[in-house]
Amino acid sequence: MLFTLLKKIIKTATGRTKFIMAFIGLSVALLLILSAIQIQANYNQLLYGKNNTDSTANFLVVNKEVNDNTVNATILSNEVLHEIKQQPFIDAVGYISGGRYKASIESLIQSFPFYTDIAFESVQNDFIDVNSKDWAWNENSNFIPMIIPNMFLDIYNFQFSISQGYPQITPETLKMMRFRVNLYYANGNSENYIGRIVGFSDRISSVLVPQSFMDWANKKYGNSKTTNPGRVVIKTKDPGNPELVKFLKSKGLTTDADKTRFSKYRQIVNAVVNVSWVTGAIMLLFALLVFTMFIQLTVASCKEEIKLLITIGTSPIQLKSFLMKQFFPSNIVIVGLALMLVSIVQFMLYKYLQAQNIFLSAYISIYTIVAACVVLMLLWLVNHLTIKKYIEEKV
Repeated sequence: MLFTLLKKIIKTATGRTKFIMAFIGLSVALLLILSAIQIQANYNQLLYGKNNTDSTANFLVVNKEVNDNTVNATILSNEVLHEIKQQPFIDAVGYISGGRYKASIESLIQSFPFYTDIAFESVQNDFIDVNSKDWAWNENSNFIPMIIPNMFLDIYNFQFSISQGYPQITPETLKMMRFRVNLYYANGNSENYIGRIVGFSDRISSVLVPQSFMDWANKKYGNSKTTNPGRVVIKTKDPGNPELVKFLKSKGLTTDADKTRFSKYRQIVNAVVNVSWVTGAIMLLFALLVFTMFIQLTVASCKEEIKLLITIGTSPIQLKSFLMKQFFPSNIVIVGLALMLVSIVQFMLYKYLQAQNIFLSAYISIYTIVAACVVLMLLWLVNHLTIKKYIEEKV
């Protein structure tokens, strides 16, 4: 009966306005903390999730920026190549080898007249986005396999063929055609080979041949001893990483701007997430302070009743347990409501982005749940220590 009376006294002493203010303050603070964690989890999933990975965007072709200071001096030095390899945000580096000889290519079909000078390049197979059983060459091969950029075919079909009155051609038809490849010695003499297109690339904007062919042709027809590449392909988990963009700029290097344009957005998002973290942490500290004072004032207002309970034989442990049951359940409600609200927003975001072919988890991150549990444990500790300290020192 005395505990029941004390419970009524506490409810009267707390005051609805003070309780509601403390409740709202802690709720907002917790919501900010959990939202910041969930935003970071979504952020990482968008960047590194398998469903959102763009294999083309994760490979960047890098070269020196051509300006008045670098004209005819765009070969990458050993020092620059070493620095590129050492960067933590770069997973692998592929050297693009250029042909050091003159070459030309022409069609063998009269209905498809085609001739042009050409320059071949090659790169290690791990950096090629075409998988073909014909992508191999040795000196006994029947033809030279080639990979061309998709944009080359688009330029032919929608510009060159229309202006010249030539027929348009499909990728399948082009793969079945044979071409004469002319390779020239330094003295002007040439030898002819058969070439065939075996695939189309969106990654490297040049005509690629197998590395084995390039090494052989450079040795036989090459007119230059330059071995360092002018371009490299880098593999990175995050093309929009601001640190990557900053590094390339500091070294006078450039790449496809479309693949790194999200760097500025990344910086903005990082700033927003960091502000949410800091704001949430500060508000959580103030909310804990308010709740601590709220508990102290409430217990102080029931000081005489608490003394009476101890006088008639109520142990401090029983009293602490009773007071914890009066104050801590509201904290559980706050954490539960915050998790529920974040979960609802996450599910709505999942449905919205799914329609845009952007994939997020429909459920909140395990890190968000763990953070909520940690905060709940912290709230329990604050409640427990506050009640214990007041009872042991003031009563």
